[in-house]
Amino acid sequence: MKVVASLFLLLQLLHSGLALQNGLALKPPMGWMSWQRFRCITDCKAYPDECISEHLFRRHADLLASEGYLDAGYEYVIIDDCWLEKERDRSTNKLVADRKRFPSGLNALADHIHNRGLKFGLYQDFGTNTCAGYPGVINNMELDAQTFANWDVDYVKLDGCFANISDMATGYPEFGRLLNATGRPMVYSCSWPAYQEDSGEVPDYESLKEHCNLWRNWDDIDDSLESVMQIIDYFGKNQDRIQPHGGPGHWNDPDMLILGNYGLSYDQSKLQMAIWAVLAAPLIMSNDLAKVEPKIKNILQNRDVIAVNQDPLGIQGRRVLIKNNIEVWRRPITPQNDDQEYSFAVAFVSRRTDGAPYAITFTLKELLLMNENGYGVQDLFESKSNLGVFKPENHFSTRVIPNGVTFYKFTAL
Repeated sequence: MKVVASLFLLLQLLHSGLALQNGLALKPPMGWMSWQRFRCITDCKAYPDECISEHLFRRHADLLASEGYLDAGYEYVIIDDCWLEKERDRSTNKLVADRKRFPSGLNALADHIHNRGLKFGLYQDFGTNTCAGYPGVINNMELDAQTFANWDVDYVKLDGCFANISDMATGYPEFGRLLNATGRPMVYSCSWPAYQEDSGEVPDYESLKEHCNLWRNWDDIDDSLESVMQIIDYFGKNQDRIQPHGGPGHWNDPDMLILGNYGLSYDQSKLQMAIWAVLAAPLIMSNDLAKVEPKIKNILQNRDVIAVNQDPLGIQGRRVLIKNNIEVWRRPITPQNDDQEYSFAVAFVSRRTDGAPYAITFTLKELLLMNENGYGVQDLFESKSNLGVFKPENHFSTRVIPNGVTFYKFTAL
């Protein structure tokens, strides 16, 4: 019997050693990433303020700190693809940052970021090459994990181009284990579900929760409302198998916030921000912070909406009904009342294209808001609003513009 007990303990320890368990990302990560806005621009002579370079990331670290984003919770500065030399160092086989575009080296850049109270994120790829053709980690995983630690990296995004999809379910966890083995805490963002979904495979979400802090579920976002709505549709249609797996330390990731770029209007920007809050999604901006208009900056820094996204319960929301082409998305949040009834964030999303704002009414029971004591209601895009108290049998009305959103907090009384 003692032998069996000892074997069971050994298996538990081995399992614990293979799991990520880094204690990080207990709330959805917030920050800024280069890819969607700056892609793989490497011509610094033609585009000095847009090319992937230490200047770009120093500039955005400074803006995050000086323009109120850090105070609002955006703490990661993440380099995406195209930061590398095309070849590894011939003597050490280590990865090398592009010597012309990152002349000071990544340690100096990390220091600049850390000195502003921010954290440093870096992109790599599980395959032989990154998506843009730079060296990947596949045959050098232990060396690269230690290199990231030596560069004082706080967040690693691992893509999946030029890799065998069949290897991802074991390879991604192995790289996470190697990151942990360095002793440096690094948030680990995985991409293997997006590649499995494309190939028709169903991801193993139990494994993802065990080995990754967050994971990209589906297609890359593009700078358009169409792209945003396609991602929202994916999460709505697949919520039964996706939603249960998001939570503290392990988040579903619908991709970057594109507010402040070219593709979304003011009201469409509110729509993305609201649904990403309901989905408990990482809030990773990709934009030129120097060019974000004040009204868009106010959306990105809306403390009430951010509080929904960062709610400590960490319960991902769901689409609960569609009525007259108005979608209702609902998320349980704090505070809970004395009877442990949840409060809720509720977003009304219009898929209508008629010219006038559309007025629509629901009973709270239709919205599955059943607390007998009722709810105090606040418009999350109108600071300090108080719309009164509503009980399950009461009617609640809202008016939503085409391709727009209204977003409310129902606080359980």
